[in-house]
Amino acid sequence: MSRKRDFIKKYKTIINIIIKLSRILPKGVYCRWLRLIRSHDNYIALFIRFLCLRNCAKKCGDNVAIFSNVYLYNIHNLEIGDNVSIHPLCYINASGGICIGDDVSIAHNSTIMAEEHVFTDIEKNIKDQGCELKNTTIENNVWIGSGVRVLGGSYIESGSIVAAGAVVKGRVKKNSIVGGIPAKLIKERV
Repeated sequence: MSRKRDFIKKYKTIINIIIKLSRILPKGVYCRWLRLIRSHDNYIALFIRFLCLRNCAKKCGDNVAIFSNVYLYNIHNLEIGDNVSIHPLCYINASGGICIGDDVSIAHNSTIMAEEHVFTDIEKNIKDQGCELKNTTIENNVWIGSGVRVLGGSYIESGSIVAAGAVVKGRVKKNSIVGGIPAKLIKERV
């Protein structure tokens, strides 16, 4: 069985023509389409989501697969590299900026945030103190397991694996495997 990457390479010229032609429509159209086809689960919907991302995101590389029921917010602050897959039921809010490198796989039911609540004033309700925008980065060749929560301001370095169900807050060092709540080093990849 051939991989989707092989199909993309084979039809790269046609795909690039469609991408260029798609630029005639305003970004607002693609943002609406992205919401409308969120739950559709077929190759055409997958390709339309890719086109929408190419036209609305800050940056979107080649061979990006956004599967069904992925919730993307503030995509004008979202940067995605090449060969990225985001599986069903993920929630990504790029309000403070999210950068996802090349060859990243994000398993189902994961969350990536780029903001967090302010809670410094003890006299005010937390929900009334607003949010602080925090840039979140996932470098190249990273595997995010299912049900992972990557909180605002986190930085995951290249070659890392985040185990299923982990909550990442802060920095994950290069070529390491982390897990738990909060995520801690399990072992180094050698």
